[in-house]
Amino acid sequence: MKYLPLNPEIFIQNRKRFVDKMDRNSIAIFNSNDELPFNGDATHPFAQNSDLFWLSGIEQEETMVILFPDNPDEKYREVLVLVRPNELKEKWNGHQLRKNEAEEISGMKRIVWLDELEGMLQQWIHLSDTIYLNTNENDRKANEVPVRDYRYAGYMRNRYPLHNYKRSAKILRELRAIKTPLEIEVMQKAIDITDNTFRHLLKFIKPGVMEYEIDAEIWHSFLKQRATGPAYGSIIASGDNARILHYVNNNQECKDGDLILMDFGARYGNYSADLTRTVPVNAKFSKRQKTVYNACLDLHYYCASILKPGITINQYTEKVADKATEIFQKIGLLTKADVKNEDPENRAYRKYLYHGISHHLGIDVHDLGTKTEPIKVGMVFTIEPGIYIQEEQIGVRIENNYWITKNGNKDLMKNIPITVDEIESLMKSR
Repeated sequence: MKYLPLNPEIFIQNRKRFVDKMDRNSIAIFNSNDELPFNGDATHPFAQNSDLFWLSGIEQEETMVILFPDNPDEKYREVLVLVRPNELKEKWNGHQLRKNEAEEISGMKRIVWLDELEGMLQQWIHLSDTIYLNTNENDRKANEVPVRDYRYAGYMRNRYPLHNYKRSAKILRELRAIKTPLEIEVMQKAIDITDNTFRHLLKFIKPGVMEYEIDAEIWHSFLKQRATGPAYGSIIASGDNARILHYVNNNQECKDGDLILMDFGARYGNYSADLTRTVPVNAKFSKRQKTVYNACLDLHYYCASILKPGITINQYTEKVADKATEIFQKIGLLTKADVKNEDPENRAYRKYLYHGISHHLGIDVHDLGTKTEPIKVGMVFTIEPGIYIQEEQIGVRIENNYWITKNGNKDLMKNIPITVDEIESLMKSR
């Protein structure tokens, strides 16, 4: 790993939070992700299962976490399972964790090798009534590939058919949505790295630079600051490309007079930042660009004013829709007739803002959480309104990350330049 060691108390707290939600006399089993083939004898870079990392902080493949809080032998109430280090494999692929190293990372005292697990696990299964198994349940994406979690669930149900089975995902959806202060410290580090990188980009961008050159500067800056890399594929969209929400070609020239929309964020300690800024390639917003940008910023600030405990994301989105409708009329995008005759199922403002305004953020960029239940203290959300005008070939989006507090929220990106004056001043200082 490139990042500095995290506080193991993060994972100790997370395991306790999960165990407190388990049924009596139950066992929970978590597996690492597969190593995925690329082409030939190559594999994709390994990415750890987010739930297993959230519980342990371990990034190594072929890892398991087993939680059995009612185990009569208290030494085995939480167990970390690792592959036994292999001298030949280490010569090819590098160092594998020793028990003492894994304990320092995870705070778990009992560590066993994978090749000695089977006999122990069978005893624990026979002592338990309920087995919690993990699945990657995300409302945005269905699993078409039979990954390890699903294969393991099938294996367990076939081998132990008379046990009661439950989904760990239901507990994790609730728990992972609420970030502890220790988790926020790591997220803030990812955000600070992103802040430094954005300030560098403001002095790098100029007419004639290529989108992929900006992308390369992001990678370079992130790695220099010990980030693992981007938390997701960076969107570097100049001119009319900014209207493409997940534009990833990043291969066009940035031209004088255009805006460039940049959506990027660092991953540090496996936690994500998610920033969007839209800036003028030539360091000066035109009058119309400034009008649209400030309208988007006004909408952003309105969103921040109502994103607080008690409201649901669906309710919040409806309020934002009303405000967007008002703002879009002020800048000449909508008429009173457009609003009066709008389809309630496809409101008029959607022509210029056709995506959601906020999503949960954490280990995953689109982190676990719900849209229908009231927002709770400790959740982290993006706020990212946009305005996309096909006729003018303009796309503007402004995104910050907010931690929900008792009375409202805290802007974790409050130090990152956001106003027209701040952006122009820093760009001109190059």
